[in-house]
Amino acid sequence: MLGMESFAEESVTAESEILFVRRIGPLLREKCLGCHGNDPDAIEGSLDVRSMSGLLAGGDSGEPSIVSGKFDDSPLYLAATRFSDDWSEMPPKESEQLTAEQLAWLRDWIASGAVWPDQTRRNEIESEYEKEWSVEDGTAVKTAGGLDVDWTNRKYDPAGLWAYQPVTRPSLPASPGSVEGKATVDPIDLLIEQALSDGIKVAPRADRRTLIRRATFDLTGLPPTPREVEAFLSDRSPDRAAFARVVDRLLDSPHYGERMAQHWLDVVRYADSSGFANDFERGNAWRYRDYVIRSFNDDKPYNEFIREQIAGDEIDPNDPGKVVATGFLRMGPWELTGMEVAKLARQRFLDDVTNSIGETFLGHSLQCARCHDHKFDPVPTRDYYSIQAVFATTQLVDRPAGFLPQENTDDFGEKAYLLQVKRQHSRTTEELNAVLVKNAENWWKENHGSSDAWQTAIEQAKHKGKGQLFTVAREILRKQGFTETQLPPKLECFTPEQFGKERVAVKGLQRLTWELDRYRPFALAVYNGHTPKMSSVTKPMRMPDDVSKGELESTCILNGGDPFAPGENVMPDTLSVIDEYVSAEIPDSIDGRRKAFADWVADPGNPLTTRVIVNRLWQWQFGRAIAGNPNNFGSTGARPTHPVLLDWLAATFVEDDWSIKTMNRRIVMSDAYCRSTQYKREPGMVEPESVEPESVEPESVEPGMDRDSLAHASRLYAVFKPRRLSAEELRDAMLKLTGELNSVVGGIPCRPEINQEVALQPRQVMGSFASAWVPNPQPERRNRRSIYVLKLRGLVDPLLEVFNSPSPDFSCERRESSTVTPQVFSLFNGQNTHTRALSLANRATNETENDHEALALCFRLALARSPTVDEMSGLLAHWDKMTELLPVNATPPDPQPLKVVREAVEENTGEQFVFEEELFSNRDYVPDRQASDCDRRTRALADVCLVILNSNEFVYLY
Repeated sequence: MLGMESFAEESVTAESEILFVRRIGPLLREKCLGCHGNDPDAIEGSLDVRSMSGLLAGGDSGEPSIVSGKFDDSPLYLAATRFSDDWSEMPPKESEQLTAEQLAWLRDWIASGAVWPDQTRRNEIESEYEKEWSVEDGTAVKTAGGLDVDWTNRKYDPAGLWAYQPVTRPSLPASPGSVEGKATVDPIDLLIEQALSDGIKVAPRADRRTLIRRATFDLTGLPPTPREVEAFLSDRSPDRAAFARVVDRLLDSPHYGERMAQHWLDVVRYADSSGFANDFERGNAWRYRDYVIRSFNDDKPYNEFIREQIAGDEIDPNDPGKVVATGFLRMGPWELTGMEVAKLARQRFLDDVTNSIGETFLGHSLQCARCHDHKFDPVPTRDYYSIQAVFATTQLVDRPAGFLPQENTDDFGEKAYLLQVKRQHSRTTEELNAVLVKNAENWWKENHGSSDAWQTAIEQAKHKGKGQLFTVAREILRKQGFTETQLPPKLECFTPEQFGKERVAVKGLQRLTWELDRYRPFALAVYNGHTPKMSSVTKPMRMPDDVSKGELESTCILNGGDPFAPGENVMPDTLSVIDEYVSAEIPDSIDGRRKAFADWVADPGNPLTTRVIVNRLWQWQFGRAIAGNPNNFGSTGARPTHPVLLDWLAATFVEDDWSIKTMNRRIVMSDAYCRSTQYKREPGMVEPESVEPESVEPESVEPGMDRDSLAHASRLYAVFKPRRLSAEELRDAMLKLTGELNSVVGGIPCRPEINQEVALQPRQVMGSFASAWVPNPQPERRNRRSIYVLKLRGLVDPLLEVFNSPSPDFSCERRESSTVTPQVFSLFNGQNTHTRALSLANRATNETENDHEALALCFRLALARSPTVDEMSGLLAHWDKMTELLPVNATPPDPQPLKVVREAVEENTGEQFVFEEELFSNRDYVPDRQASDCDRRTRALADVCLVILNSNEFVYLY
């Protein structure tokens, strides 16, 4: 009997030890050690949970926190239940409270004797149960190691590690036979059909009108022309062959690159300004945008595209195109003002570029590992700073890069308007400087009895010929031994208005140095070298004469992400979690780091890179990614719905020499892409478990559709999911069908007309005002594609913003498609839509012989079809009615303003001042077609066109 009791006690002890090693130890580390042991000098409540002795010693109460065998008497357990009146709730944050399962672990451990085995015994238990626990609790992952051993040894759900596994080309299921002359079914369709739920039927193939409109928007961002539609409809070839010719034509279109580039620029956060307090324009950022467009049009292999953007200047510093490509590294918001610590601004760039590399190419938000080891993914903080070390010698610069023959420099004539502004600001500073010199002379007489010394200094300053006379003269006298109190004060005796105008002129000239760079052969780029000493950046940065002047940075782990709390040094390296499949030797020399890192990213063995890009390409065509968070392939991102298909695409992409166009063609030619949006539930179909409310917009559901079934089937690609046109597609499509679109590819940013209240609003920047938004004076300059619209971080076109054009401050992995009331006001009441409707009406009446033909042309241009008999009858009647209601002549619009009056409080005196901003280019403004230019019949047709442009059939793709 005694033997049995002894055996039972040993069994309970063993159970308690095992429970501690498997559950309680990790639980205490995760939930308690942050406040009760990690920092021995700052233990809250005097409760130390690092050891059994600490638990038994208790905290400020003096009571042991656990009572062996009695969980109901153990304060640690009672506090964790959050129901005790005697003990504070622990952990304090409700979001971190223990789950019912975790409470059960703690209860059972205390009930079993609360055994805390020593380290040797813990190691024995871990070794004995490693295989069994890895199946149930997850698997360990080898990395470079975390900041503590517990993180290094933690376990992960194997399902969440899918992205780190090597890409292998999966074997395809057997094909059922030939389809329309094909020897086998498309592999994409085979893999999709293999994953279909029982009872799910696929939708039929979409009709040709639907397909050409869908494909033309998806591949070019523009609507098909009536001639293109008619050619496809009249093609007697089988559907697949005829559609293949359409796809090949679209892939060869120069507008293909514009469409693909719009997707890419969303991801990399393209903008034409730097953001933050000054929001200085990045005059030459447009060259990076055009590099991206050319790369897609030329079908540049994606691995080259990666290398050039990360390390183009290291690959060939004499190739302007490759230098321009490194603009990718400069896309994030950044500035350095005199009010900021330079080290913080430098660290902001390093953090930004590290995270951008991770999100863009690797599908990982690496910033989650900046302050601590990643909470969910096997990405240690050491990896974050090792990748950051790759860029420790990368410096910001606007470096010389000659214009390429294929770059569009046709619109450089508008530089003349900026020079007018520059002359005005220069004239203001000269006038104010003369006032200042005179005021200083009077001050000198009052304080020194004679102004001879001052006048002599002024004459010397004139001979130098550099800088403002007042400033140069003060410096001359300072060098002669005069103290600050013996010199005339800066801005001596200025009035509030003079103070204000001086600030506006000086800041205006400062801003112009950035804007004029738009027309100069420089690239927003980087170079390798020591980090130069800077206190502020108020003009474009040029290549230094000596790149070795400054600090040669060595990277270390920053405790808590604080640049002033350096920790362990690290060397340039990569993501250690995939070292087993692809590793790199990155030098610690000044040059060559980025090239070696880029080669690692673009290595065909990198399991993240190829999966990330094919996942993006799939989303750009279907509106939904296979792995639902393209920027986050970690455990918190959505898992792939079709993992086998994703791997087949990734493997095939490399076999196709990293060709984006080839992959686009494969996807668009699949039956899955060509399916109709029409879908009805079949008898006996399995009910969907849940349907996301936002997965199918009500406006996109055609009559007869079952919305829930459509949402469920579209996730399985059994039916094509309708989508609303993006903000840019809406604007571009209207310009295209009215005949106003300037389709020239590339060039400096354009400035279309926007809401005038927004355009002229006083936009405050550091110490002054930014210039008003002034549209290009010529219609052909401002009516360009939306990808060329000047994209300022501090001023967004309301039309684009209301239709979900993303902010360039953060990487946009997927565009949202909200439905909000302001969209109605913009699309139905906005001046832009009214102007386009009028232009469409004018085109229709000019190009046809009668009312029936005019309406039919409007339908073919906007909807790629002819009107039905009922539509024709109803719209003709409405047209006639509107003709009767409208006046014979329309009132001409107000002219564009030539100046805008600004009121502000001057910061030196706190008093108000007023100044006028002249809008020089508005003197040459040529308006788009106005109602006053058209007869009453055309204006009445414009009302019909407005209805067409607001129809779901125009706004949505089916």
